[in-house]
Amino acid sequence: MVQPVTVIGVGIDLVDLERVRSLLAAKGEKAMTRFFSEKEREYLASRADATGHAAARIAAKEAVYKAMQSLKGARSVGWREIEVSRDPDGKPAIRLYGLAARLSDEHGGLRIQISLTHSAISAGAIAVVEAP
Repeated sequence: MVQPVTVIGVGIDLVDLERVRSLLAAKGEKAMTRFFSEKEREYLASRADATGHAAARIAAKEAVYKAMQSLKGARSVGWREIEVSRDPDGKPAIRLYGLAARLSDEHGGLRIQISLTHSAISAGAIAVVEAP
């Protein structure tokens, strides 16, 4: 049986692939380090063309950030405190670190549902943050 949950927030974001491509070309490793955790950088390095995957992860981080904004202190959450990974079944999943993890703990362990997509020109994500 499905258990009822409380939705804390919903976030959505859309990212232009050309903008990400230009950012990565201009800033290189500095941009990668600013936006992505070590695990995310390893994943992106394994992709033949990482632009779509990088853009989808930026969109996911922004969508989660937006969905958390009803929580006091969430405006200070940083890019690398929200990590996009995959669960054992291959579905996108979110791991929280630092302030984001503390906010989750303060609210009984938030659950985050995430969906990612990308095309030849853009990447998008939607996040739903739930309290138990």
